[in-house]
Amino acid sequence: MHRGKGMKFVGDSRVPAERKPNIPKDYSEYPGKTEAFWPNFLLKEWLVGSVFLIGFLCLTAAHPSPLERIADPTDTGYIPLPDWYFLFLYQLLKYTYAAGPYTVLGAIIMPGIAAGALILVPFLDRGPERRPAKRPVTVGMMLLATAAIIFLTWESVSTHDWEKAAEQGKIQAEAKIDTSSEGYKVFQEQTCVSCHGDNLQGGAAGPSLVDNGLKPEEIAKIAKEGKGSMPGGIFKGTDEELKVLSDFVSKVSSK
Repeated sequence: MHRGKGMKFVGDSRVPAERKPNIPKDYSEYPGKTEAFWPNFLLKEWLVGSVFLIGFLCLTAAHPSPLERIADPTDTGYIPLPDWYFLFLYQLLKYTYAAGPYTVLGAIIMPGIAAGALILVPFLDRGPERRPAKRPVTVGMMLLATAAIIFLTWESVSTHDWEKAAEQGKIQAEAKIDTSSEGYKVFQEQTCVSCHGDNLQGGAAGPSLVDNGLKPEEIAKIAKEGKGSMPGGIFKGTDEELKVLSDFVSKVSSK
């Protein structure tokens, strides 16, 4: 009998005839479609990130964040303002049905519903289509959210009293006050502390008296006749006490 006669060979496609190492194709076989992650792609990412980081550092060095005076819990007239990314929520709380007895509705329920709707967006539209016109639900919700945020932020910025806020937050000069002097005792007795502060730094009802640049005669006239929101007749002391007070206030300096 000849070799192989009556024998059949069965091939299995899962077993390759030639053993080849499991090495991916070279990137040169995909011209213009892909590139190596290391170092090509990662190097580009680092370069772009470095440019933005340097630009951000230059911006912070050229325009440092503005600082305000130390928080005063007794200043009930201070108007707080949140950071820019929360201005839309700050404006929302100004409306009738989101403030007062409805604060919970405006501060918790309404933002919660909006955030929950955005979380549900991936589950509301699972289609593979990427064109906005083919995804009306998700695109419509995002456009509505974006328009609401822009509108509320704009309203908050345009209606805020920036001049008053800047005056309220201004860092006042501090001075070393001789609390044992006769002038300071008169200052306390005439209840000037309630408006101008115990260190003459000013408060909600009165301006700072540090570095006021006024002469004793001008201070005495203001104490008797008043000025601006300060009514006349507040000072009830004698002429001698008025002179002592005027001399004391005129010499208060931060230097």
